[in-house]
Amino acid sequence: MKRRYWFPKHYADVVQRLRVTAGFGLLAAFLWFSEPVAATMAVGLPVSLMGLALRAWAAGHLAKNESLAVAGPYALTRNPLYLGSLIVALGLAVAGASVFLTLLFVTVFVLVYYPVMELEEQHLRNLFPGYAEYADRVPLLLPVAGAKGPLGELRGSQWRRNEEYKALLRFLIGVAYVAGRSGLVSVPGLP
Repeated sequence: MKRRYWFPKHYADVVQRLRVTAGFGLLAAFLWFSEPVAATMAVGLPVSLMGLALRAWAAGHLAKNESLAVAGPYALTRNPLYLGSLIVALGLAVAGASVFLTLLFVTVFVLVYYPVMELEEQHLRNLFPGYAEYADRVPLLLPVAGAKGPLGELRGSQWRRNEEYKALLRFLIGVAYVAGRSGLVSVPGLP
């Protein structure tokens, strides 16, 4: 049975090339539109940290285009990196006390990252013969209750190879800037 996709391939091709730029655009929007207070930071930052932890867990299991990742978080969702990014973004929207950011992050996720997931799925179906069976039993994005699978081995070398540390650094710099700008912490040189 041929899988149907929500977005045309040519659209997905374009947004795939723009997805990293979109991520930086979202970070810029967070820096610009955030008006955090201590309470929103206290709620939103732990949510974002959970998303970063999921991304780190996933990056430690992923050998891009070399083998089909089916263990660890990939036993629960076919796209743990994108799910982690969504959780990070929603946590930042809460931390930034901005309904606008929440709506922006969800809109960009649906219009940019969802079509990219579809495009990447087509690529993986062509690359790995076992992908169709894997896709039949593991949800695209949101894990289902009772989902389980092999834990697998988290490899720090794979985490570094996938350069996941860059996501953590961007997160820390952005949060420090917003916290300093809003007066939640004192940062020399910030207005």
